[in-house]
Amino acid sequence: MIESTASEQHQLCFRSLFHSGRGYAFPCDPKGQVDLDGMSERARNNYFYARAMVGRELSPPAVENAALLH
Repeated sequence: MIESTASEQHQLCFRSLFHSGRGYAFPCDPKGQVDLDGMSERARNNYFYARAMVGRELSPPAVENAALLH
């Protein structure tokens, strides 16, 4: 049996304030910490954009169980 890592089990989700079902999600640990060094440049840029848009276009991030999102 292969054990899943914490980053595969949790996601840090930024939901759109204006468009239901839209937003950003990034693998994270149970505390909401993302591995910036393990992200692609595009994913890292999207993460920084999402953080900057909290309160303007996106809700504050929430840690969610990735298994429940599928």
